[in-house]
Amino acid sequence: MKYDVIGRTYTRTRATDPRIAAAIWDALGGARTVVNVGAGTGHYEPPDRDVTAVEPSEVMIGQRPPGAAPVVQAVAEALPFEDGRFDAAMAVLTVHHWTDWRRGIEEMRRVAQRVVVFSWDPSFARRLWITAEYLPFVGEAETTFPSLADQVGAVRATRVTTVPIPHECEDGFYGAHWRRPAAYLDPEVRAGISVLADRAPEELAPGLERLRSDVESGAWAERHADLLARDELDLGYRLLIA
Repeated sequence: MKYDVIGRTYTRTRATDPRIAAAIWDALGGARTVVNVGAGTGHYEPPDRDVTAVEPSEVMIGQRPPGAAPVVQAVAEALPFEDGRFDAAMAVLTVHHWTDWRRGIEEMRRVAQRVVVFSWDPSFARRLWITAEYLPFVGEAETTFPSLADQVGAVRATRVTTVPIPHECEDGFYGAHWRRPAAYLDPEVRAGISVLADRAPEELAPGLERLRSDVESGAWAERHADLLARDELDLGYRLLIA
């Protein structure tokens, strides 16, 4: 299981960003009982609701903090709950890791009256500078990510909301460091980003060396002065709500 291998230091660089959390929790509406599918270490679980977490990785479960919601070890494609058990089902940046993501979405729809998925539009893959300028093979890999239209159709979303990413985002996913280029040079940061943690060091090295040089020389800052003037940016992250 992927996160049993790459998730061992996950909590050092991945946390609940309060602005993203606010958007997700607002999308849950009045739901009192919530199942968090692909819950990982428990980020974005609302503290004021009755949450049940579902996570297949023992490594991720082991990093859940004291007092976190109770967790069931299971996969999204076979949720061990009866029909309509929850007011809402939520999934955060996890659908692309599922073996059969469509089946997982159907399971969410089966066990909950409301579905909230925080995901990503892969048409943005080559718009992020780290991919376009330094790690182009990441953009090629993202062609396997389900299209936004396919995700919307599977969720049967009635609303799709753009979630801008703040420049000091506390959750270190791939796009989060768009205004902090030196972060990508930190191996611990990369270890918390699945699309980078999966790569051999020698594959990343040439692009990272170019980035290091551009950061140190000021070339990156000169080229991206427009980004340095922005507080948040649309990187394709979306909330799908049904």
